[in-house]
Amino acid sequence: MKIKGQHYHTIWIKGDEPATVQIIDQRKLPFFFEVIDLKTPEDAYLAIKDMAVRGAPLTGITAAWGMYLALAGFRGRDLQGYMKKTASYLKSARPTAVNPGFTIDTVLNFIICEKSASDMIEKTFDKVKKLEEDEINYSNKIGDFGLTLIENIYRKKRERVNILTHCNAGWLACIDWGTATAPVYKAQLRGIPVHVWVDETRPRNQGARLTAYELGEEGVPHTVIADNTGGHLMQHGLVDLVLVGSDRTTVSGHTANKIGTYLKALAAYDNKIPFYVALPSSSIDWSVEDGLNEIPIEERGSEEVAEIEGWSGKDIKKVRLVPDNCKTANYGFDVTPSRLITGLITERGICKAEKSSILNLFPEKQELCTK
Repeated sequence: MKIKGQHYHTIWIKGDEPATVQIIDQRKLPFFFEVIDLKTPEDAYLAIKDMAVRGAPLTGITAAWGMYLALAGFRGRDLQGYMKKTASYLKSARPTAVNPGFTIDTVLNFIICEKSASDMIEKTFDKVKKLEEDEINYSNKIGDFGLTLIENIYRKKRERVNILTHCNAGWLACIDWGTATAPVYKAQLRGIPVHVWVDETRPRNQGARLTAYELGEEGVPHTVIADNTGGHLMQHGLVDLVLVGSDRTTVSGHTANKIGTYLKALAAYDNKIPFYVALPSSSIDWSVEDGLNEIPIEERGSEEVAEIEGWSGKDIKKVRLVPDNCKTANYGFDVTPSRLITGLITERGICKAEKSSILNLFPEKQELCTK
């Protein structure tokens, strides 16, 4: 997608320096556009943990490049032990999204199998690049399948389609296109009039800062709203479709996404508005069925709730919102039960949020389902 008319991915190799990975520092958006160099697995870990990169697909690919950087910089004797230790380290950066675990294990197993190859580093580079290309392709196909939902609504309405989204499940959370935003971009390219209600998404305001930013750069009409506004809009017929992303989806269709998603699902269900979750198969945890009890929910620092960050006119500043010594809680995600989800939009098509329907799209995953 584009920034100031120039096409970008969210992560790339720096020119002719194969041992340097570059990312957009999303902590500075939309106020500054800055690029960070990642040269070590520690750099990749901190980029994920401190949310310079965020979104399940992007953190997964960043972690995969972190494994590659670890391999490229290895100078010891016990490669397998070192890479296993690095894998555990990178997995600990943020626990809720399943993508990093998937990409890390994929790269780790590949390195173990190729450890005797003279061109192991080059082969690992190609392996990670393929994972990255897969994510782009997944998002592109999610956009195509999700577009059919918007087209159907437009055929009935013959006027602007209003879509509500929560957090940022756009290209900034992926590599390109995004998940929840991909159908929106495809609809715009098709000439369908769309408008997006953008939840601000407290406490880090990824909707207000990131989703609004990328929609604006692509020329998509949008309006930022306070997180608690969605129900009101739905009651008054101002939302035609809810599209959200996923950090981890169970094989039974329960979905973990940014805190507040569950409340949007409840409002949509009550107002009979379709609620779809857009996700690549790399975000499905094939070993988990009970999302409410088995998905780990990240608890982040209290300062994110106690303070708010914004542009002062001169620089980015934080101001305090709550009284001194006030206790705060900061749960990063919640789980939306499958019964509230109209369907899942994947790179292989749209299915119901239930085990049989999911496995019908991904029959080769049957053996991974342990329950």
